[in-house]
Amino acid sequence: MSAEKAPPPGQGALQTQLPAPGALVADVSRRDRIRVGEFRGVAGPYWMLRPAKGGAEWEVLPEYTRAATPAERLGARTARENARSRGEVA
Repeated sequence: MSAEKAPPPGQGALQTQLPAPGALVADVSRRDRIRVGEFRGVAGPYWMLRPAKGGAEWEVLPEYTRAATPAERLGARTARENARSRGEVA
């Protein structure tokens, strides 16, 4: 197993229900960092997430996600507002 991969499903599977579009979700598939993104939809077995501050979507298996914590939501919203103030997103 790669050092960057999360534990197998069942040892980190926290998200079980489909989030509402735009809900902030934490991707815990990598041990070195947690990525927070807006839930965009489903593509086959994957959930599509997009950075709150804009950018390319990425795919993650649902078992490697969880609801974002209040601190993670605050960080994502702050990043979006900073990007908006720089004119990077509308």
